[in-house]
Amino acid sequence: MPIMQTRRQFLTGLSLAGAAGALRAPMALATEGALETTKVRFAKIPGICNAPQYVAEELLRAEGFTDISYVGLVAAGAPAVSAVARSDADFTVTFAAPLAIGIDSGAPITVVSGVHTGCFELFGNENVRSIADLKGKSVGVQGLGSSQHVFTAAMAAYVGLDPAKDIHWVINPSVKPTELYEKGRIDAFLGFPPEPQDLRARHVARIIVNSAADRPWSQYFCCMLAGSRDYVSKYPVATKRVLRAVLKADDLCVREPSRAARRMVDSGLTSRYDYALQALSEIPYDKWREYDAEDTLRFYALRLHEAGMVKSTPNKIIADGTDWRFLDELKRELKA
Repeated sequence: MPIMQTRRQFLTGLSLAGAAGALRAPMALATEGALETTKVRFAKIPGICNAPQYVAEELLRAEGFTDISYVGLVAAGAPAVSAVARSDADFTVTFAAPLAIGIDSGAPITVVSGVHTGCFELFGNENVRSIADLKGKSVGVQGLGSSQHVFTAAMAAYVGLDPAKDIHWVINPSVKPTELYEKGRIDAFLGFPPEPQDLRARHVARIIVNSAADRPWSQYFCCMLAGSRDYVSKYPVATKRVLRAVLKADDLCVREPSRAARRMVDSGLTSRYDYALQALSEIPYDKWREYDAEDTLRFYALRLHEAGMVKSTPNKIIADGTDWRFLDELKRELKA
């Protein structure tokens, strides 16, 4: 059973990790001007890899936010993008490829940073040894446009396949692809934490691609922070402070994955502390300083354009749906 934490214990952990930046905070906040709003809402997404938006809660309080909430309960990817586009939520940490699709469709969202790399893994049976082997095979997804579908389609397009013609997509909203894979009803599927950790623990998985280790996927963010266009434009000081809290939460996930894992379990976002700890220990949360967020959107937008899933050029998607000024400032500020 996970060890329950009090708010004071978690704050103590932040202090020990140096993530709260308590000594630097007053000086940084004083130079930024008044916080335009003390309210921020994140789209609530079950799972593990988007831990920084939950670990950031106490860091957000240190930044001056007093009304912090996690609203709705939506799947990562397109549903999370839609929640922010409708202003049902102000921010979300979610997958890069669905963000590109959302921007292409005119969704009023603004991507402000990459968050982490390496959370998805492609699994295949004995007939699938590479991405190219997906041609003519059945791949399980919970819906067209889902994160599983979009990322797998982008990977297929990268190796020259036509995702619409070369892959047989098996859609079953009521049964998870991992279950179909175990029963031998599909050839492959894309898994997100805690699925890879569970399959590996039970020795029933054949990993074709690990995005934490295999190029080119390991060279780009898989999840990014996006806000509603209205919030980002109206509240630039608040936006910068939200991003600072999330990036410090990234660092905390690296320094103290056990504390972050307990937070995820105690928040009811996953039931398995062991899988959460394994995932948080494996996912590279420390790449936000060195990786280029714009390159990530350009890479996935190009793959999706090749697959016929977006109409806009990568440059247009970047121009219409990104704002890197906050990230650029924070890279200088938090370089230590």
